[in-house]
Amino acid sequence: MADKPKDTSEQTEPQAGAQKAVSTGKGVGSPYDSPTGQLPRVGMTKEPTPSTTVPVDGVPRTDDELGLDPGPDVPTVSQPTDTSGTGATAAPPTTAGATAAGAGAGAAGATAAYSYASIPPAANTPGEPSRSLRRRPVDNRRGTLDFGLFVLRLVVGGTFIYHGLQKLTGWFNGPGLDGTRDMMAGGGWDHATLCAVLVTIGELGGGALLVLGLVTPLAAGAVLAVILDAWAWKQGMIPGFQYRGSVPSGVELESVLAGTAVVILLTGPGRWSLDRNRGWAIRPRYGSFVVLVLAVVAAVVTYWYLHGGNPFTGIGPFD
Repeated sequence: MADKPKDTSEQTEPQAGAQKAVSTGKGVGSPYDSPTGQLPRVGMTKEPTPSTTVPVDGVPRTDDELGLDPGPDVPTVSQPTDTSGTGATAAPPTTAGATAAGAGAGAAGATAAYSYASIPPAANTPGEPSRSLRRRPVDNRRGTLDFGLFVLRLVVGGTFIYHGLQKLTGWFNGPGLDGTRDMMAGGGWDHATLCAVLVTIGELGGGALLVLGLVTPLAAGAVLAVILDAWAWKQGMIPGFQYRGSVPSGVELESVLAGTAVVILLTGPGRWSLDRNRGWAIRPRYGSFVVLVLAVVAAVVTYWYLHGGNPFTGIGPFD
């Protein structure tokens, strides 16, 4: 026996009143019956048209119910694009055995999708190095270089300390400060006391700073100026080029010390030094070359003013 359909004409009075209020577009009398009917229409860009469908419960959910402008359609990556201008779009492949033409169309679609779905990387500023060069790691491995420079500073600086102590204190069978002054006066130097003080400070102070690796460019410049004056003094004793260390006027030792002082000045003291945090410790630049030139100029001026004479007498064009 079939159930008797319910009589839809029989409705309670509150239900009939609610539907009547909805159909006429008027708000309900109490916010407790339908609270959404009392809320303002936030975010609407246009008023609902008469054709707008209002839900039964009074709560709008779709763009048409809210009266919003849907705006232009934005294609997605999976949506095929129309490249012919006819409004027709290619259907995506449906089987795994797509033909070569279908594969080419898929690649073209992927390229077209990339053009609006992704942002290409910005180009480098003119003159700026490429990103690969900027990110290239710097090789800071120096092997035994720093240790080798430390040994070189010990040998050169220690040699100058040795000769400085001979002149200052008389140690190691040295002449002492008075003996150094008399030796300078007998060798043709003017202002012998000043000369003795200058050579002692240059050898002892410059040698100690070289060993420590402290203010290395100035220390190397100081010992270089001192040893160049010593080279000129001994070379000028006898006409001709005197290099052998076995003769009193030989400049073999002075030449070696001058060369090593230049090497330290141009290479820096290395990381085994008190200057390890300075730029000139491992990467000296134009400043070291400037100090080299100033040291040579200081040696020439000092020798010319305090001694005079020509140390190159008898050597080729300097006769």
